[in-house]
Amino acid sequence: MALFRGAGVALVTPFHADGSVNYDKLAELVEEQIAGGTDAIIACGTTGEAATMSEEEHMDVIRFIIKAVNHRIPVIAGTGSNCTATAIDLSKQSEEAGADGVLLVTPYYNKATQGGLIQHYEAVAGAISLPCILYNVPSRTGVTIQPETMAYLYQHVENIVGVKDATGNISMITKLMSLVDEDFLLFSGDDDQIVPLLSVGASGVISVLSNVAPRETHEICQKWFDGDIKGAREAQFKAYPLIKALFAEVNPIPVKAALNLMGKNVGSLRLPMTEATDSTKALLKDEMTKYGIL
Repeated sequence: MALFRGAGVALVTPFHADGSVNYDKLAELVEEQIAGGTDAIIACGTTGEAATMSEEEHMDVIRFIIKAVNHRIPVIAGTGSNCTATAIDLSKQSEEAGADGVLLVTPYYNKATQGGLIQHYEAVAGAISLPCILYNVPSRTGVTIQPETMAYLYQHVENIVGVKDATGNISMITKLMSLVDEDFLLFSGDDDQIVPLLSVGASGVISVLSNVAPRETHEICQKWFDGDIKGAREAQFKAYPLIKALFAEVNPIPVKAALNLMGKNVGSLRLPMTEATDSTKALLKDEMTKYGIL
């Protein structure tokens, strides 16, 4: 049930001035990503501001992206929730809409036990036939999928195929990879750790950087897959200052500012997310210019 290999973009959701979704701009972003060599599109993840969307809006955006992509590359729908019933509903609707897979963040705020995580993911995955990528991001959710828990779910639930890991904990990730087989899909959730995770068997990255540099992010992965380890490493190093700038404030505040600096006009953010500060915008402008995308 392999989904993709390489760089998938965690796509931003563009908004009009009144806060409504700008679907014309969203269609443009999809086309630019595909033209730029992005290997998959992740709809309504953290970067897409799904947390500020109603369930109806959430599904409207997912359906729109699926239709716009039209099977050219995989579309992975962000359908996780801290309510298991909501995650099931979003996942079932995404399957009906034609998504290629789902991305399931750990239930945030509730802080489920490891046993609770197992039951949650068994329930969601059991309601659909799509491949499921779990999303381990404790800095945002307050709960960590432990390696043993992730391995258990992978080994016992047929359509749980891997994880997007944004723990930043290389030791824990290495332990996880020692517990699973070579078909397990590990995606880096941190753009500054693409090459380190590829070195322990990752299949690629689910990327914020790809919003502004799709070709370059794809190439970090492709160089590795082609055996050009030095080239992949150098590409990771080159991107590092820009990656740091893209996380100078809470994601997706900086990446939306960066896209607007590029003239993409993706609009602002929904509260409680706020506009990037002037200092962040200046930093982004400087690093994007140095990187050659501005």
